[in-house]
Amino acid sequence: MLLERIYDEDLAHASYIIGCQAEGEALVIDPRRDLGDYLRIAEANGMRIVGVTETHIHADYLSGTRELAAATGATVYVSDEGGPDWTYGSDFDGAVRMKDGHEIRFGKITVRAVHTPGHTPEHMSLLVTDGAQADAPGFMLTGDFVFVGDLGRPDLLDEAAGGVDTRFGGGKQLFASLRDRFLALPDYVQVLPAHGAGSACGKALGAIPTTTVGYERTFAWWAPYLREDDEQGFLDELLDGQPDAHAYFGRMKRQNREGPAVLGAVPDLVEYSADDLRPELEADRMILVDTRHNSLVHEGTVPGSLNIPGAAKTASFGAWAYNPEAETRALVLLADSAEGAERMRDHLVRVGIDTVQGWIGSLEGLDLVPPRLVAPQDLDDLERVMLLDVRNKTEYASGHLPGAQQLSGGRVLWHMDALPQDGTIVTYCQSGVRSSVAASALRRQGYDIAELDGSYLGWTAIAGNEPVVAEA
Repeated sequence: MLLERIYDEDLAHASYIIGCQAEGEALVIDPRRDLGDYLRIAEANGMRIVGVTETHIHADYLSGTRELAAATGATVYVSDEGGPDWTYGSDFDGAVRMKDGHEIRFGKITVRAVHTPGHTPEHMSLLVTDGAQADAPGFMLTGDFVFVGDLGRPDLLDEAAGGVDTRFGGGKQLFASLRDRFLALPDYVQVLPAHGAGSACGKALGAIPTTTVGYERTFAWWAPYLREDDEQGFLDELLDGQPDAHAYFGRMKRQNREGPAVLGAVPDLVEYSADDLRPELEADRMILVDTRHNSLVHEGTVPGSLNIPGAAKTASFGAWAYNPEAETRALVLLADSAEGAERMRDHLVRVGIDTVQGWIGSLEGLDLVPPRLVAPQDLDDLERVMLLDVRNKTEYASGHLPGAQQLSGGRVLWHMDALPQDGTIVTYCQSGVRSSVAASALRRQGYDIAELDGSYLGWTAIAGNEPVVAEA
């Protein structure tokens, strides 16, 4: 059996390809929309991708299930659990809709769907049996159910999908799924989750790629609560301290349920010169994406540009700064090569940003202006209407500037009603990277933004500056 993990460091997302080498057939689980890795792995191993499935309706990235099926002719398998509110839409009418216990068979491999609600109502985990070696499952692909050292948060439906207090029911479902499904498995079963450290789908995900049922049964934070049948204690710890959910998660949920648009063959990106791009920018027909570190952006950038640092976190920050449901202008990326621009485009399509049209290799010849900054020692003298902390609420609670209000960078574009329309807003984060992203997005919306130079770390380094810490 072939089993490969394809990991996206940007979104901390893991997808998998499982193949039967005897029959040359493969199944892909939880794919992203840029398909190159899956197609290369299948070709390198002489396999056809005959099936594609996903563990649940994802919130943090746009699923590539339909994309991969369109490219390969693979059969699509999706959950048919969770009730009518969590039924996949009509774009999945040709898919096999799986109930608990459904089996996908290809070659000598059997993949059995196990309904494990909690993170979401429709969530499926997948038990894999390699028939060439064993007659019982040796692997469980747990999606966003069980992570290494953590669990999928049950509050995302409240935070990102418009639910009201669904976290409590979801938490109870999660407790039951652990008790009745996960802990019923032998200790040797290997656990392959869909996310790793850095994902907002949980609060303390481990960086190790895999774990086992036995390890989690013994050492996970939740294990004592299950041993003592303490559901309330479990819920209290599970729901405490979850990170802010990015606002784009709501868009991902809707589109993944309805059926993400299929890209098909993507056109080559246009290489722009300064002379080509200048009139497009002046007429506001295109948006430049300045992909440099904020320290370089602060030396001068194109007015109205978005600062989306590339390429490691292009998808993560792109989804903060650009809302494709509200913005239709094409994007032009600052990149060092066509290949570099294509890599960044691949990252952006993972979060449904499909409007990248071209790239430019240098800003030389374009009119540049430095974004407005305020030195930490000058902050108290600056006339302002708001001091905005764009870090997570947990960071804010552990220490923030006096008078600051918190709204995380991944939510600012979707909560502009919380911002004053007139006057200067000063933004900061921990080091300045997230603040620069959020500030560039707000400037495009017409806000008067000044960034705190050095951000929180710069301010706290000044003798006598004492942050405010939330009371326990």
